[in-house]
Amino acid sequence: MTDKPEGVVTPLRAKTSCPECGKPSVRESYPFCSPRCKAVDLNRWLSGSYAIPVRDDEDEDSDGNSEAG
Repeated sequence: MTDKPEGVVTPLRAKTSCPECGKPSVRESYPFCSPRCKAVDLNRWLSGSYAIPVRDDEDEDSDGNSEAG
């Protein structure tokens, strides 16, 4: 058996800080601390402020073949 007192629950994930403001996150809006920070992050994604970097594949350029025709 374990040495925990009865009724103590181990959290499933470690506590993290809000990616927007750094305050502790809450369960209702995880990983954010509030619905406001969650909405700010969503707005940044939708407005294009966040972008995933794209790198052209160098192998396609080195063989001299073009997909354009």
